[in-house]
Amino acid sequence: MEKAVHLSTKNGPKVPGEPTKTGTSMVDTAASAVQSFAPINQIHQHLCAFHFYAYDMTRQVEAHHFCGHINEDMRQCLIYDGPDANARLIGLEYIVTEKLFMTLPDDEKKLWHTHEWEVKGGFLFMPGVPEAIQRQDLEKVAKTYGKVYHFWQVDLGHQLPIGLPNIMMAVTRDGQLYPEMIKETEKQFGVSMDKERESRAYMKGPDHGIHPLANGGGKGLTLEVREVDIKPVESVPRVFV
Repeated sequence: MEKAVHLSTKNGPKVPGEPTKTGTSMVDTAASAVQSFAPINQIHQHLCAFHFYAYDMTRQVEAHHFCGHINEDMRQCLIYDGPDANARLIGLEYIVTEKLFMTLPDDEKKLWHTHEWEVKGGFLFMPGVPEAIQRQDLEKVAKTYGKVYHFWQVDLGHQLPIGLPNIMMAVTRDGQLYPEMIKETEKQFGVSMDKERESRAYMKGPDHGIHPLANGGGKGLTLEVREVDIKPVESVPRVFV
């Protein structure tokens, strides 16, 4: 029996709940008039790419990254299942330069993936941005490493974020992504990944090559929950109840 394939290039099912009421919208509007939203305002770019579950490559998701730089060596991204206003926040990614990645403990390196082939293969792009301008930044991204978690399994049609966070990975070679997913994304955003691949052939990955422990060290990764004793506050001998 063939294994079921789960892929997602479109927004997930409608989230249960009542439509936002006028009173709620008025409060939101009043709050937005006096609050700064400084962290959100640091977001400066939109990257579209693909992720697959670190333990199951058959489950693939189109991931829209809205990113901001912390400094020249690190950026942080909110990940949505689409580019529209009603898109779901499904995960987050941290992106670091090779210099910072090399400072990480070996056990930590396994949680990070490379971006070299994702960029050079044309699978990562900035929707709506002219190709020549994109490439100025993607030259840098090709040399970086990313650590990404998804919290909402939209590829399974979940209406709410159910279950544990999932470690996600990115493509490292041809043949890993489903052709129908690529075609759907190309059609939606008017891009040609083959054309981008040709124009990005000159780009280079990490200066020291891809670290052997990155990308899960070549193995699948998953998170598990186990029960443990909770250390309580001294003045409160019982926890929660």
